[in-house]
Amino acid sequence: MTFSKRYTRIMEWLLPSPFALAFLLTLVTGVLAYFFTNTADDIWYAASVVGFWEQGVWDLLTFSMQMVLILILGHTLALSKPASRIIDLTVNRCTSNTKAAVIITISAIITGYLNWGLGLVYGAVLARKVAEKGQEKNIKLNYPLLAACAYVCMMVWHGGFSGSAPLDVSGDHHKLVEQIGVVDTSMTILSGMNIITSIIILVALPSLAFLLARKNNYTHVHIKPRRIKTTRTDEISGTDVLDHSRLFGYFLAALILTAAILKMAGSSSVTKFFSLNNVNLLLFGLAVLAHGSFNRFLSAINEAVKGSAGIIIQFPLYAGIMGIMKYSGLLVLLAQGFINISDPETFPVFAMISSGIINIIVPSGGGQWQIQGPVLIEAAQHLNYSVPRTIMSLAYGDQLTNMLQPFWALHLLSITGLKAKDILPYSVIFMLAGGLIFLFGLLAL
Repeated sequence: MTFSKRYTRIMEWLLPSPFALAFLLTLVTGVLAYFFTNTADDIWYAASVVGFWEQGVWDLLTFSMQMVLILILGHTLALSKPASRIIDLTVNRCTSNTKAAVIITISAIITGYLNWGLGLVYGAVLARKVAEKGQEKNIKLNYPLLAACAYVCMMVWHGGFSGSAPLDVSGDHHKLVEQIGVVDTSMTILSGMNIITSIIILVALPSLAFLLARKNNYTHVHIKPRRIKTTRTDEISGTDVLDHSRLFGYFLAALILTAAILKMAGSSSVTKFFSLNNVNLLLFGLAVLAHGSFNRFLSAINEAVKGSAGIIIQFPLYAGIMGIMKYSGLLVLLAQGFINISDPETFPVFAMISSGIINIIVPSGGGQWQIQGPVLIEAAQHLNYSVPRTIMSLAYGDQLTNMLQPFWALHLLSITGLKAKDILPYSVIFMLAGGLIFLFGLLAL
């Protein structure tokens, strides 16, 4: 047995299902909070920890809905005919395992930098379409590797144009504005360090995907092409005509997109427009426009919702974990522990590592920034370290361990029909390579 096959089998045996992992992390976080934050040695403190968990569930209800919408609407847009044509053009170039791995990785990185929701859905649909073609044309493919290549979009998103922390501090009303002022995206996302790091990522990860694809660890692919079910025209009667009218569909799309354009025109810069709400508004309008009628749009929505089921039900668990860490003070203790052992030279390394560890427990970049961000900024100012680089340290760490945390992969897994243990052996390799590149960017550039 080759090393790659032995490694894959070991990882498959060790990794639990995403829901089981969320449950185990909840238990571990609760136990840690009880023993490390129970300063009064109160035996009933466990009840308080449960209260922290419950409070966290409802704290992130709005954010949870925003995340679900961005995935569902992005998936719905990807199921439209115009998007399918673009994807098909890309699929036609994937004539071998190595070509498919490289093309999917490049596509995932580029779309991930533009928007994480778009990248996640686009990459997943692209990987599945390639597998469908490979099945039809009898092309030997490593399907789990191709899905892992699509997932690398989640390892670059926080350094891209949908990054929660960089976009938050670029506004006039963020909660740290009196402490650090407005940090323009030219110092974070569009900084020389991040641009060079991104270019290295764009070259290195597809090259790594090429090497992994050459191992010839092919898998048998047996998937059925997905088709959207719509009502037959001869079954349309009465007011059902409204649901099938392109006139009404285009009119609704025009209203939504007009609202989005007015919102963009009222923003001081394009980058400040791309908040979660505005992105969802834009995706909503584009999805209705691309499908043309209410009937086709809602049929695509029904298909997309199936892929979001795992995320919908797991968000409360992770929101509860965040509640425990936030209200018990466990998150501050963890971040402070890394800060206490660092100096200006090693601080970005420990900041990135701590962010990566916290992301495994709480896979939410925006929520993590709200809680861990103030701690890291205060430490950076105490050490006279660059605030923009501190923000990017958090961003790099947060996105890096998405390759180890299968939460955001749930939508991709639903679309591809794979399991987390299928793709994680490969995504971990991408994570190790990405970690070296991000550290190089923080320390050498």
